Amino acid sequence: MARSCPCGLDATYDDCCGSLHRGRRAAITAEQLMRSRYSAFVVGDVPYLLRTWHSTTRPSKLQLDDDIKWTGLEILGSTAGSAFHSEGTVEFRANYVLAGHLTGQHENSRFLREDGAWVYVEALTAGGATGR
Repeated sequence: MARSCPCGLDATYDDCCGSLHRGRRAAITAEQLMRSRYSAFVVGDVPYLLRTWHSTTRPSKLQLDDDIKWTGLEILGSTAGSAFHSEGTVEFRANYVLAGHLTGQHENSRFLREDGAWVYVEALTAGGATGR
């Protein structure tokens, strides 16, 4: 049985974020890129995370925390970021378990198009880890 996509949409991973991770298609909106980046954290796809990070803010390397178990993504809002925009924001809450405690990362992220593709630029506001 195909596994569901971690991003929370009603689709399989292969048909949803997996196809973005493998480069079969590109994100059409900033929200779609945000969802695919969350899924990349879930499946540990560091090359995709780096590839979808703006060249001016991309770290030279990225080490994921193996102790974090991602449990869900909530999209709280967005501005612009459609197929017709060149900039957009997505506010989200990414939930996870760390050391047996359910917590989450609340952030409003900025996305731009770079060479025609949506990329993550920075956190405009980050609420940090918050217990639930």
